Amino acid sequence: MRERRLFLALIDLLLVNAAVVIAFTVWSLRSDKELGELLTTQTYWFGVLSLLWFGFEYLSGLYDLRVVAQLRATVRALAQTFALVLVAYLAIFFSLPTELPRGIVLYHGIAAIGLIALWRAAYIRVAPHTPFRRRAVIVGAGNAGREIARTIRTQFQAHYDLVGFVDDDATKRGCAVEGLIVLGTRADLTRVIEQQRVAEIILAITRDVSDDLFRALLDAQELGIEIVPMPILFEQITGRVPVDHIGDSWYVALPLSRAAAGGFDRVAKRAFDVAFALLGLIAFGLLLPLIALAIRLDSTGAIFYSQTRVGQGGRIFTVRKLRTMVRDAEPHGQAVWASQNDPRVTRVGKILRRLHLDEVPQFWNVLRGEMSVVGPRPERPEIVAQLEKQIPFYRLRHAVKPGLAGWAIAHADKVYTVDDARLRVEYDLYYIKHQSIWLDVWILFRAVWHVLAFKGR
Repeated sequence: MRERRLFLALIDLLLVNAAVVIAFTVWSLRSDKELGELLTTQTYWFGVLSLLWFGFEYLSGLYDLRVVAQLRATVRALAQTFALVLVAYLAIFFSLPTELPRGIVLYHGIAAIGLIALWRAAYIRVAPHTPFRRRAVIVGAGNAGREIARTIRTQFQAHYDLVGFVDDDATKRGCAVEGLIVLGTRADLTRVIEQQRVAEIILAITRDVSDDLFRALLDAQELGIEIVPMPILFEQITGRVPVDHIGDSWYVALPLSRAAAGGFDRVAKRAFDVAFALLGLIAFGLLLPLIALAIRLDSTGAIFYSQTRVGQGGRIFTVRKLRTMVRDAEPHGQAVWASQNDPRVTRVGKILRRLHLDEVPQFWNVLRGEMSVVGPRPERPEIVAQLEKQIPFYRLRHAVKPGLAGWAIAHADKVYTVDDARLRVEYDLYYIKHQSIWLDVWILFRAVWHVLAFKGR
């Protein structure tokens, strides 16, 4: 998968720079400048536009292999990339005391979108064909094997050609599981690899690997076959840690390197949190009189309300939120799960939730160091106590500070049931394992886009 992303990036780089040449050509035709002069005196545009396009292509998801396999999603991401490049250019144009050519970005954008759209459309047409897909066999036809087969078929079919299963249950041989045939047992693994021209083994075994299977896997590796555990591949495809399919490989869920990260990353994240929280509270202060008036006119009750939440290391802290429900929405103060189209939510509350404005007072918790701008959403102690009993590895969410925005919120914003909470935990664990400044920037970008699109709960 990394090779495919690199391949996509290299072709994009070529086309983005070809678009610069096209833009220079149009520029020279519309002015008295020679093309050769522009190519020698304006070379910085190759670097500037390449950086802008690559940065915004990444943020828009054009290197997400699930996106690149779908024409509609690719077109949407390309349009979003061009809009972001245009906004960035306008910001540079009006902030720097230099005379930048106003048409260069428009010429370049049209050329780049046209070239990249044609290239990505060709890729989408060619990629699903068997010679360009990775042939793989799944070892283990149990729950984990079935889950990865479903995941690949629904989200990654363009990149994998699954030939079938290998499973030690002899009664399954020749049977169809998730539309794939069980081709044999571990004793048949080498034969299956050679006959089916397999390039990758997906190891979907949740218990300890037996000595016989281990030797069969070593034989396969000697043949140059790549072996990837199911939880790792599932994580790469979905951006989630499959908590129900880890089994004895419990270490897959642990943030062994990131949870205790220190040094520059920790200092940079804290500085980012403080700066963002200050800006957020200033903006909130300007909007608060209007919001408070709307809340008071819509329903009786306080403007703010407080709740206890569980933070990093299991510590309890208090958050304040704008009231979005009717007064006494929770009888006797007992935690009640929200529901879709919850009748307790007021008219103004629906708007505040859509725009996530009800959460903005929590910037104060960010300043206090109890929360971060990006991280898992904090839950109430009563709900945490319930979910810890029902969802494996739930407590690992508390390995980092909770946040206002998060990887899970970008993918699974609404939580109405335990299954919804399990899905969010899987995303949260992925974030904890892979957290970085760049991932935080991507999450904030998606959060802002989420708000602008009015997609809140």
